[in-house]
Amino acid sequence: MTSIKGNPAQGLFGATAGFFFGFAAVALFGPTAARFEAAMGLTPMMVGLLVAMPALSGSLLRIPFSAWVDSDGGRKPFLVLLTLSVIGMAGLSFIIWRYYPDGLTRAFYPLILFLGLLCGCGIATFSVGISQVSYWFAKDKQGTALGTYGGVGNLAPGIFSFILPVALVQFDLLGSYLAWLAFLIIGLGVYLATGRNAWFFQLRKQGVTADEARRRAGEMGQVLFPSGTPMTSLRASASIWKMWLLVLIYFSTFGGFIALTAWFPTYWTKLFGTTVFLAGTLTAIYSIGASLARVGGGFIADRFGGERTLIVFALVMGFGATTLAFCTSFSGAVAGMALLSIAMGVMNAAVFKLVPQEAPQAVGGAAGWVGGLGALGGFVLPPVLGAFVEAQGTAGYAGGFLIFLGLAVLCLILAAVIRQTRTRVSANAAPAAELVAGQGDA
Repeated sequence: MTSIKGNPAQGLFGATAGFFFGFAAVALFGPTAARFEAAMGLTPMMVGLLVAMPALSGSLLRIPFSAWVDSDGGRKPFLVLLTLSVIGMAGLSFIIWRYYPDGLTRAFYPLILFLGLLCGCGIATFSVGISQVSYWFAKDKQGTALGTYGGVGNLAPGIFSFILPVALVQFDLLGSYLAWLAFLIIGLGVYLATGRNAWFFQLRKQGVTADEARRRAGEMGQVLFPSGTPMTSLRASASIWKMWLLVLIYFSTFGGFIALTAWFPTYWTKLFGTTVFLAGTLTAIYSIGASLARVGGGFIADRFGGERTLIVFALVMGFGATTLAFCTSFSGAVAGMALLSIAMGVMNAAVFKLVPQEAPQAVGGAAGWVGGLGALGGFVLPPVLGAFVEAQGTAGYAGGFLIFLGLAVLCLILAAVIRQTRTRVSANAAPAAELVAGQGDA
């Protein structure tokens, strides 16, 4: 006798909670980098590498772990990633407790980099959750569900960017990281209690054959099913050319979101001479605004289609980037930042509305490619922005946003291609469907 648990709402809650706790690692070293720099005598390049470590593992591990969902469901990959993040934070807290500040020499630098990589495993839960949530929901509700999932989860870095500097004053470095460790352990417990695989995976785990599991899960309302091993999912999704267009769009929007979260504090202080506190506040507003826009973006994508949503908000993104590139007033720059925040958040949701649409038999693999490679934009774009400053001086802080104008145009073109080809395929398929129907009637 088999028994299955959960429903789509519970599946969404569990995945969202797990992602929220894991994704906070984006802010792991940013607010505390100066403490490590002073204690270990790090160079600026070493500090930059330290800050990048969590995001590096959080990006690249999305690919294999998301593909894993197609064979076992999302629960096991989620638990592994969150556990690794807890181990990393525990190790980091121990090093700080035992050696900070006087004993924390540069010799510990490689170990701290490694622990940062482990902490970043929680960031990789994003693509696992995307796949897990996709299997729970019907096509016409996936945009809203995935937008809610990504938007709520993406709030974590912005919230921690507010909280961590205050915690440093109240509890110092050790107390702050111990509190974070407790936060991660609670998150692991919450996911352990609430995380649920879609019905098909639960039935398969209980020994039900694949065909019977599809039939029974389908009767309950599940409409999306995997078709192979993780490697099969990765290969199958890699063969879908539209998936690579989605990678490029997500590189521009989500990778751009991560890049600007790191870049805006410097931008505001260097170009407009704001205080560090105001620069941090504006950056948090940008980050949280994009996250909230992602929630609404899922509903918009469900209502108007992922392609149309991308096209419209690529125009908004381009207008925001143009404003930041050419406007010389502080208020105008804030307005441009707000436009970018809204546009990128909505477009991030629209991309993952299209992932299960374009790769229905390999959602895990496609989510891994798009989420993993797309997030690498957060590594590529900041050095490019820095190159504008080196070439143009202070004016380069504004001129660098021409890059985002170019990315907006690229997104507009790619979204139009996806929409046009889908329209053409649908039109060509209609006569064939009518022919089949006619033969059946005869």
